[in-house]
Amino acid sequence: MLYFRIVWCERPSRLLSSIAFWWHVKGQHHYQFMAEQPKPPQLAVADAIRLLQTFRGPDLTQTIYQIEKTLRGVSVDGYSAVLATSGAKEEVLGAAGLIKQLAGQINVVIHTLGILLCLPHILRPGEVIDCVSLGAGNTGRAFDLETNLRIAEFKFIHWQGGPETIRQNSLFKDFYEMAEHETHKKKYLYVLGTDHAIKFLKGGRAMSSVLSRNETLRKKFTEKFADRYRTVRDYYLPRKESVVIQDVSSFVPGLAVAVEAAEAEED
Repeated sequence: MLYFRIVWCERPSRLLSSIAFWWHVKGQHHYQFMAEQPKPPQLAVADAIRLLQTFRGPDLTQTIYQIEKTLRGVSVDGYSAVLATSGAKEEVLGAAGLIKQLAGQINVVIHTLGILLCLPHILRPGEVIDCVSLGAGNTGRAFDLETNLRIAEFKFIHWQGGPETIRQNSLFKDFYEMAEHETHKKKYLYVLGTDHAIKFLKGGRAMSSVLSRNETLRKKFTEKFADRYRTVRDYYLPRKESVVIQDVSSFVPGLAVAVEAAEAEED
């Protein structure tokens, strides 16, 4: 039986509110033109999607093309009728803004759900969660997960096999922070596939390159080791047994697909 005691370390995670948008959208607006102007009504996510789908039609490119054709030769007197026929309304514009805002939080949602769905496969009977950080990026906590038995980081990366310096830098930072952390607990770095991660850590990329974009990490590393380690491999090999790098792809099969889709959309 698994026992969960979640301590939210200082303040509740911002990401729980990020997940909440799937069910409810707060009617808060960042633009205020006049103090006495009434706020527009709330727009549900489902309604926003419906509005966009209606305007888009089967193919957005064709829809735009047809609107362009319709506008040829139209005077100001006939413009209102064409506009109404096109389906171009302010509420559709608002729907587009809402969906764009939510889309910007997709990576946060994926990271949160990935951790939550992995935990039942990771935790042992009697293991108790002391602290969990579900958010992607810096949330003010040392690690994504800390229990009475382990500390862990979750690095959900879709490795593409080419030059991936930013992903590599992020992976090294997580490995370094855990490797240098003094604790009797086991240390785990959970990833989607271990091949690319291990290949990078055993590779010959210069430490100066890996640290060049993170001044805080570079300073911390240099103060502790000076120029003792020339490459990533030089640092990793003496510490490879201190951090377990584990593939969690089989725990949540849909996770890798979601991460790949989200990263493809960004590219």
